[in-house]
Amino acid sequence: MNVLLVEDNLVLGDAISDHIAADGHSVDWCLNLADATEAAGTGKYAVILLDLRLPDGNGLTLLKTLRCEANSVPVIILTAHDQASDQIEGLQSGADDFLVKPFGLSELSERMNLVERRH
Repeated sequence: MNVLLVEDNLVLGDAISDHIAADGHSVDWCLNLADATEAAGTGKYAVILLDLRLPDGNGLTLLKTLRCEANSVPVIILTAHDQASDQIEGLQSGADDFLVKPFGLSELSERMNLVERRH
């Protein structure tokens, strides 16, 4: 599976990227919204792992753009913001799942597999 990781935290992004690769998947990692928007537009990803708070904007902007373009790629939001309102807004914007940091990498793998199977 081709995965797009959108995460500006270098330590976390490196750990997630390594874990995804160890699971046998390919991963492209973007550190900001601009690069992620360009990468997501290629349509080559089976799932997008999307942080909300990025240096150049909110990940929900990308999610809303994808859904407005009828792009149904599964999106799992990864965020440290655990407010119910953040989760509701993400899901209402079209996210397929929502993980609050910190989370276990094995849980991330399971959720990735679940959303891919649903699509």
